[in-house]
Amino acid sequence: MIFRRKPAPVSWIVVFLGNPGARYKNTRHNAGFMTADAVEKSAGLKINRLKFNALTGTCVFGGCQVLLMKPQAFMNLSGDPVRQAMRFYKVPLGNIIAVSDDVALPAGKLRIRRSGSAGGHNGLKDIISKCGGDSFPRIKIGVGTPPHTEYDMADWVLAKLSGGDLKIVADAAAHAAEALETIITKGIDAAMAEYN
Repeated sequence: MIFRRKPAPVSWIVVFLGNPGARYKNTRHNAGFMTADAVEKSAGLKINRLKFNALTGTCVFGGCQVLLMKPQAFMNLSGDPVRQAMRFYKVPLGNIIAVSDDVALPAGKLRIRRSGSAGGHNGLKDIISKCGGDSFPRIKIGVGTPPHTEYDMADWVLAKLSGGDLKIVADAAAHAAEALETIITKGIDAAMAEYN
């Protein structure tokens, strides 16, 4: 008789913020989705199962079962899929990691925070509003500020990255993928010390 070990329950959720669809691929606002692509590549997995109105996949980091999510709602509705997954798996808010773009950081710079405000980011704002507060870790990927003050912010974050800018943000996304594993396996302080 063959006995199969029951997989460990999901104890962490990583939400990669972005907008769904080919139109938004490689835009500044999709730095979170670029990090999901980096995780897929490095971990040899797919984030492609539709659940909670998100593309999902699971992996194990340091013995912890982790749900990876790419919400398929638009950015300002990111909180609903996260709330559904939290309730289903009974994951506490402190074990949610959000990965997003940040226009206040120079392109390619990472900033890891234990908690904090949304900083004007609509995806983070919706998660904070719908999931019970702002006490969750986040990894912010710098995408730079518009070249002049008259530049419309929505146009800036929804513009396609190309050439050197695309490489800078893609490289930062790969580092963000490493950072999220560090948060889960070694703790937020170790990740902040290494990647901030």
